[in-house]
Amino acid sequence: MNRITPPPLQRGDTIGLVAPARYVTQQEMRAAIHFFTSQGFMLKTSPHLFSRHFQMGGTDIERAADFMAMVEDTDVKAIVCARAGYGSVRILEHINLRRLQANPKWIVGNGDITQLHSIICNWYGVEVLQGILPSELPAEPEANESCQMLIRVLLGENPQYEVPAHSLNRLGEARGQLVGGNLATLSMQIGTDGDVVPQDKILFLEQGHCRPSEVDRMMMHLKRSGKLKAVAGLVVGSFHSFIAEAEPFGLSPYEIVHEIMQDYDVPICFGLPSGTGNRNLPLIMGREVHLDVTPTGSRLAFSAAPYNSLV
Repeated sequence: MNRITPPPLQRGDTIGLVAPARYVTQQEMRAAIHFFTSQGFMLKTSPHLFSRHFQMGGTDIERAADFMAMVEDTDVKAIVCARAGYGSVRILEHINLRRLQANPKWIVGNGDITQLHSIICNWYGVEVLQGILPSELPAEPEANESCQMLIRVLLGENPQYEVPAHSLNRLGEARGQLVGGNLATLSMQIGTDGDVVPQDKILFLEQGHCRPSEVDRMMMHLKRSGKLKAVAGLVVGSFHSFIAEAEPFGLSPYEIVHEIMQDYDVPICFGLPSGTGNRNLPLIMGREVHLDVTPTGSRLAFSAAPYNSLV
């Protein structure tokens, strides 16, 4: 499948803000609205951005309609998902993601937004952006590295990241397409149309807000389903905000990943600051990357977009 890289943005372009999963409040969006406009972009908010239907940002039909309106709006050059949580899977049967092939634009998000990212990237060949959510922006996003890098990538920069050495790393070098995202979402997608096929690819994993035993369960699910045995390499991002077990599990989340990956002789980088929270470097999912894990640290370098992938 030919890869499609959404065109880079220019200052003055319009960014759409939608809530396809959990609800958000106006207070939670103030920093993001100020940040994107201060960076020289126009911002279009979806009609139901501040709606609430129990835990979600409006009904399934409302959230789906908002998302598709942004996809089909030719003035909107990127769509930023306001918050993760849960709910993206419930709009999948009401949206047509194939439309992004004709009018590609960056879809930005993390966590539950992996539901959308996986199908957009794997089925339709359109690259997506794993990046910081507006709900996670700090009070002063202009001084935040993740926020500034998101803008630079949206403007066309190919990121190159240097990661400090980690005691659990496995040394080596690999090249391949970067795939993956939120561990819980990837585990849930196995056997569905959002299932990720990581063969000969670099798999990225991040997770937060769960128990270590749940990380073990999800990692074992990936292993037993054959998802780990064919990867070319593994990048482990942010694993944080974990819930204490009633009884100790015995391993930290990173140690769980390390132990389960012992059967596979591939390079592994731990500690890339990407996933959830306000330290969340943007990753171009679907792009070819070069992973080099050495005794002094790791390097993740993104290739340039193929000249013929832009439409």
